[in-house]
Amino acid sequence: MARRRLWTWAAAVVVVAAAAAAAAAAGQEKRLLVGMTLVPGAASTGAVCLDGSPPAYHLHRGSGAGARGWLLQFEGGGWCNDAPSCAARAGTRRGSTRLMSKLEVFSGVLSNDPARNPDFYNWNRVKLRYCDGGSFAGDSEFRNGSSVIYMRGQRIWDAIIADLLTKGLAKAEKVLLSGCSAGGLATFFHCDNLGELLGGVATVKCMSDAGFFLDVDDISGNNSIRPFFSSLVALQGAEKNLNKDCLNSTLDPYLCFFPQYALQNIKTPYFILNSAYDVYQFHHIFVPPSSDPRGHWSRCKADPSACSTLQIATLQGLRSAMLTALKLFEGEPEVGMFINSCFAHCQSELQDTWFAPNSPTLDNETIAELVGDWYFERGAAQEIDCAYPCDSTCHNIIPSNQVGN
Repeated sequence: MARRRLWTWAAAVVVVAAAAAAAAAAGQEKRLLVGMTLVPGAASTGAVCLDGSPPAYHLHRGSGAGARGWLLQFEGGGWCNDAPSCAARAGTRRGSTRLMSKLEVFSGVLSNDPARNPDFYNWNRVKLRYCDGGSFAGDSEFRNGSSVIYMRGQRIWDAIIADLLTKGLAKAEKVLLSGCSAGGLATFFHCDNLGELLGGVATVKCMSDAGFFLDVDDISGNNSIRPFFSSLVALQGAEKNLNKDCLNSTLDPYLCFFPQYALQNIKTPYFILNSAYDVYQFHHIFVPPSSDPRGHWSRCKADPSACSTLQIATLQGLRSAMLTALKLFEGEPEVGMFINSCFAHCQSELQDTWFAPNSPTLDNETIAELVGDWYFERGAAQEIDCAYPCDSTCHNIIPSNQVGN
C-alpha cells in the first residue's frame, strides 16, 4: 500500500506545480492557454490511455526564426505499479483524456514571451499529456473479467510523434525533448529514439527536470524504490522498451528504469535539471513513511526550516547520493547540469523558477540561461550548488538563527 502511494503523491506534486504555474501566469498581462489535440486514429494502433481513451497533446506553433525548432515536454504525474493502483488511476485525469483539462497554461520553458523564455519562446512547443502511468514506456494490458486496463505508454509516444511529424516535426532543425518528474524520467527512454525517428538530420538534445530518480536506500537502510520500479516494469511490460545497451549490462532489467544506469548508454546530449534535495525523493524514497513510523520527520517535510541539525545532516546523504550518481558525467561537454540545493520538484514549467527576477541561480545564471548556454553551446553548462542551506537564491532557505540548532 505504501508503494502504491508513490504515484498519488507525485501526481499531487505535479498538480500543485501546475496550479502554481497557472497562478503565476494568471498574474501576467498575457496568459497563454493552449487547446488539446486528440491523436486521430490512435486507438487503431492500440495507443490508448489506461481507460481506453485516445492520447492527446497541446501544440503552440512557433514562428519566425523558431519555426523549425521543436520543444516537446512530457507531462509528469507519478506511476502505477499494480492492477489496483492502475485501475484507480484510470478513473482520474492521470489515466484518461476524458477527464483532463482541455486547456493548458504554457509558462516557463513553454512560454511564448521572449522576456520569460528567451531561447525557446518562438519554437513549436508541445505538451504531451500523461495517461499511461508508466512514463511512456509500457506496452501491456491487464484484464479482469470484462474490464481492461491499457498500459500503452510506448504506443502513445509513437502515435503522438507520428502525428506531429505530419505537422512539421519532420522538417525540424532543432529539437529539445524535455519533461517534468515522471515525464522527466520518460526523456531517458525516448531520447535516442527521437533522433533516429528524425533521421539524424535535426539537432536533438534532451533535458530531464526532476526526473533523475535515484537508486538509493532510505534512512532505515531499506530500498523501497527498487521493488516499486521492478513491479512497475513487470506489470507494464516496459522491459522491451528500455535502453538495449543498459539491458545487456545488467541481470536486473528494471535497473534500466533508473536514470543513473540508463544515462551511461544514451548517445544524445543531455541536461540534468534537479534539486539535490528533490522533495519527492526526500519524502518518498529517502524518508518514506515506512522509514518514519512515528512521524519524527513530519515537521521537517512540511517546512525545511523546521528540520533539526541532525535531520539536515541526514539529508546531506540524499545530496551525496545524487552527486555520486552524477560524478561519471562531470566534465562531459555534452552533458549539462543545474543541480541546486532548493527544496523543489519540477522547475522548468514554473515561471518563478525558470526565468524571473527572483529565480534561483547558480554562478549568477538562471535555469533558463544555463539550459540555453548548453543547448546552443555558448559556454560551460555544468553547475552544482553548495550544500543546503548556503544558497540564498532558494525560496526556502533556513533562517540564519536556526542554523546550528
